[in-house]
Amino acid sequence: MTEGTYRRHEPVKGNTAHSPVVPAAPTRGRLRPLGLDEVRITGGFWARRRHTNATATLGHCRDWMEREGWTGNFRAAAEGRIDRDRRGREFADSEIYKLLEAMAWEGGSHDAEITALTDVIAPAQDPDGYLNTAFGRPGQQSRYSDLEWGHELYCHGHLIQAGVAQARARGEGELVKIARRAADHVCASFGPGGNPGICGHPGIETALVELARLTGEQRYLDQAALFVDRRGHGTLADIEFGRAYFQDDLPVRRAEVLRGHAVRALYLAAGAVDVAVETGDDALLAAVVRQWEATVARRTYLTGGMGSHHRDESFGDDFVLPPDRAYSETCAGVASVLLAWRLLLATGEPRFADLAERTLFNVIATSPSEDGRAFFYANTLHRRHRGTMPRADRVSARADSGLRAPWFAVSCCPTNVARVLAQLPAYLATTDGSGVQLHQYADAELATSLADGQGVALRVRSDYPSGGTVAVRISRSPARPWTLSLRVPAWTAGASVWLVDPDGRRRTVAPGTARLTRVFRPGDEIRLELPVTPRWIGSDPRIDATRGTLAVQRGPLVYCAESTDLPDGHDVDALRVDPSAEPEDGPDGTVVAPGELAAPADPHDTAWPYRPLDGATAPTADRTGVTLVPYHSWANRGPSTMRVWLPTTQSPTTQPPTTPPPPTTPTRR
Repeated sequence: MTEGTYRRHEPVKGNTAHSPVVPAAPTRGRLRPLGLDEVRITGGFWARRRHTNATATLGHCRDWMEREGWTGNFRAAAEGRIDRDRRGREFADSEIYKLLEAMAWEGGSHDAEITALTDVIAPAQDPDGYLNTAFGRPGQQSRYSDLEWGHELYCHGHLIQAGVAQARARGEGELVKIARRAADHVCASFGPGGNPGICGHPGIETALVELARLTGEQRYLDQAALFVDRRGHGTLADIEFGRAYFQDDLPVRRAEVLRGHAVRALYLAAGAVDVAVETGDDALLAAVVRQWEATVARRTYLTGGMGSHHRDESFGDDFVLPPDRAYSETCAGVASVLLAWRLLLATGEPRFADLAERTLFNVIATSPSEDGRAFFYANTLHRRHRGTMPRADRVSARADSGLRAPWFAVSCCPTNVARVLAQLPAYLATTDGSGVQLHQYADAELATSLADGQGVALRVRSDYPSGGTVAVRISRSPARPWTLSLRVPAWTAGASVWLVDPDGRRRTVAPGTARLTRVFRPGDEIRLELPVTPRWIGSDPRIDATRGTLAVQRGPLVYCAESTDLPDGHDVDALRVDPSAEPEDGPDGTVVAPGELAAPADPHDTAWPYRPLDGATAPTADRTGVTLVPYHSWANRGPSTMRVWLPTTQSPTTQPPTTPPPPTTPTRR
């Protein structure tokens, strides 16, 4: 990558006390992210979600991990009884680390909890820096004896990320020292001449790069690059899902699309971007961009969700995106946002922010319940049966349950959502040599310095995504021209979008980036007017599972039908929508789509379900307004059925015959 494309940011050299307060701090790239000390979300959709996260979700996660014994594993390890007392899966340590990271990004209100958890973790670390409660002690498997499934390097990665978060948000502390000792151990154990292996679950790569950015220590970056280059050479064992499950079937540079386990693939891609950015490796960055493009075009759900296979939590083949079998794991949504953000910073291209927005509103926001104490692990787009209410005092064993559960045997998703919501202000805006860029919209206050060191302060006001007006008021500005850039979302294609300058002049802008360059003065206001109205959405005909159906999107929000809004005895599968008329806004954030409601199906019907269309008539149906709700809100009102993709009144239907055809008797041979 040439210097004309990549602008160099100065790395921090051994001074963690003055690091940028951001989850990703590239030293090179098109854009510099604004940190949590530069951006504050002050109201609206995301402020409410972040408040719930800080006041309910973090404590909920902490209490469940203590109750399930995951925190106690560190005590048991330090006291020599771990072989008989350890509880939880082999990667349970990582959940403590993700919780610590979330608490660090939330700020000083959780300092005492961070200290208490760190005091529990510290005694379990071995003198050489190794830290894991599932391996390496008497009565356990030896260190790194199961790289396919053991998650040791993955756990070290989340520990390091927690340490980086603590250093950036609060300065040096014991957690930072623990993380650095772990990173030094990884480099000593897996560096040149050491163990040639890789972890079955990527994650260590992004952590090591971020630690290199924090400290300026080259060896951490070198180790991350080594892990990326080792991937794809058949290092890990071949398993029933194939080596593609681990992304160990093809080198990163040769792959054309993301494949295998969705979370692993996305974490690896994020790590590869980090390595490419810090080393100026054009070819590696281009490879990840190529894979991202193919994945978004052919293997991503309308919601931004990724992963259509339950059995191996993986991407399916191209265009295999069945709504009712969508796995769309919440952690894959988190990983997708992390990858898109890194690609945005590296390239400056708004399409990456478009996918991040879609995923934030329709996957990340969907997982937690309104009270922040229950979660979806998987995010289906079609629920055929009402789920049963999970018990509030019991761990759920099923990832695809129909209702949010308070905790899971594998509870990676709650802590992942918690850390993304905690760091969310850092995803709103960036700067470059020309000015300030806004990528995500929320009520917010921003204060930063331009490239020449002069200060800029902005105040953003919007009820987005409910409303489409984004007003940016200048609070402080240098007396020279600079550029304010606002992302115009891709979902506005085909509609009119207006940019209004401080003098009241209006001009239309296209999807991409709207720029305004001038001498701004305090009090100047710029408005972006986005057409937030309901629209029909169709799908590529190569997606077999959604042929003959339509969905509704309003702004960045995907909508769904939920049986809660239907008359008793009806389910969402009885709905058909009429595309000859447009959906309209309804009360309380709902959308009303024209359509009809068929008579309830006979549960005792035994008719053969396949029949000719000739002469067939449609079942009796009542014309009705179909009420749709934001997908992120479904299942907050109790057990329900739900679907995003709705059959149309133009879809072929047949009247069930009065008597079923006789069964065919097979001929014996």
